[in-house]
Amino acid sequence: MILGLGFVIGLVLGLLGGGGSILTVPALVYVAGQTPAGAVTASLVIVGANSALGALLHRTQGTLNWRVAILFGGSGMVMAYIAGGLSDLLPPTLLLVMFALLMLVVGLVLITRPSANDAARRERSIPMIMLAGAGIGVLTGFLGVGGGFLIVPALVMLVGLSIHQAVGTSLVVIVMNSAAGLFGHLGTAALDWGIILAFVFTGLAGTYTGVRLAKHIQASQLQRVFAVFIIGLALFLLYDNLM
Repeated sequence: MILGLGFVIGLVLGLLGGGGSILTVPALVYVAGQTPAGAVTASLVIVGANSALGALLHRTQGTLNWRVAILFGGSGMVMAYIAGGLSDLLPPTLLLVMFALLMLVVGLVLITRPSANDAARRERSIPMIMLAGAGIGVLTGFLGVGGGFLIVPALVMLVGLSIHQAVGTSLVVIVMNSAAGLFGHLGTAALDWGIILAFVFTGLAGTYTGVRLAKHIQASQLQRVFAVFIIGLALFLLYDNLM
């Protein structure tokens, strides 16, 4: 079961550029028997390692924009740190409902928004890239979650990247965020390295498969798959927290 879940987590990350933490933390808690605190810390290692491989593979395919990744990710990390304390102002359930509603809106926009061809796209200016990254950083710090579900749509709609480049670039940003988060969580919970390595190694196989699969999917189809996936997760979160 653990090996299969690790593969699926890597597959989703490589294919869609996000979804790792939302899938990994519940898997570690409910299947692997980890404590919530240990699961959060372990997920940073697992998602970070899988995202790093995915980013390298996307780079070889030309679907990674380092300039955008550094500008977007750097400004986002700063603002996420600043906004992190704001989440204490609201109940956790309300935060998850807000996040689910945000994902639902983003998913509906992506599924109804036509995917422009690469020739028609124009990358935004440096201030716009940093402003978009800062905005996502504020939401990530405030809501306590985010990852590729916010990064990929922002890179497509606000920065002007194609969906394929957004997926690859998102993985670099996730590596940056995972490293920063891991640094902050070290020493807060004991880590079961046996379980972590099992998730990582099977996840790497899944990531490789996902990246290769994404290469053969048209931009409009990949955007639709991403949109349907986050809408499904949004509906699950709403049901889980409101019912």
